[in-house]
Amino acid sequence: ARASTRAMARPIPRRRPEPVTSATRPASTPGASGARCDDLSFMPVISLVRHAQASFGSVDYDVLSELGHRQAALLDAALAARGVAVQIVRCGSLRRQLDTALACPLAARGPVVRDPRWDEYDSADVMTHHAAVGAQVDGGGIGAPAGMTSQDFQGMLDGALLDWIAAGDRTPCQESWPAFRGRATGALQELAAGLGSGEDALVFSSGGTIAALAAALLDAPDTVFVALNKVAVNTSVAKVMVGRTGLRLLSYNEHTHLEHDRALMSFR
Repeated sequence: ARASTRAMARPIPRRRPEPVTSATRPASTPGASGARCDDLSFMPVISLVRHAQASFGSVDYDVLSELGHRQAALLDAALAARGVAVQIVRCGSLRRQLDTALACPLAARGPVVRDPRWDEYDSADVMTHHAAVGAQVDGGGIGAPAGMTSQDFQGMLDGALLDWIAAGDRTPCQESWPAFRGRATGALQELAAGLGSGEDALVFSSGGTIAALAAALLDAPDTVFVALNKVAVNTSVAKVMVGRTGLRLLSYNEHTHLEHDRALMSFR
């Protein structure tokens, strides 16, 4: 039976979150005097941002492309225009996640704290053990076999992910699907528990991590993760509201900052 996504995640060995700057986290800001604690304006919101386009097919995938830098700048401007100026900022240990966070100085005002629980699943490991055709891995990058289109590669990845999920803890991969989902939900729950009234947070993560969280928050079957993952646009935003009754998914894959030019949209 599928493990409950509502349960607290099992702790896994991890290194302590590492701040990028020496600035300290600001104290929680209390709500206005007399304000109702269930007032939506005082409910914390966590915005989960997928990293900007990385360098698919290159020697090092974990580097933002030229388009990726444009996407991040557009996201930052759009968030700032909405009045977003968040002091609590998180990202995983991956370079593409950190570089996206640092490219959003107007919206991400606080120090960026790195926590590997926000990292993506190891796509190379999953493809190696669960794909019909092994992935090519070179210098930390992952690419399609010679002559394979990005669309064909996506189909191969989807099949590998479904097989990885079905394998559960029996997978030969270093990290199983239950462990991946557990560390992601654990990171989200811990972040949510530490937010005060009216305190928001920005998290710069990856498509698979955010898709896994969205599926969990919707209490959807694990396989829904694959469908959500394949449509995640680079620098898209998912919003999670922190209420007294738990966490609620408000939106997923929002990318209006790119809609004026579809050439700006990418999925890697």
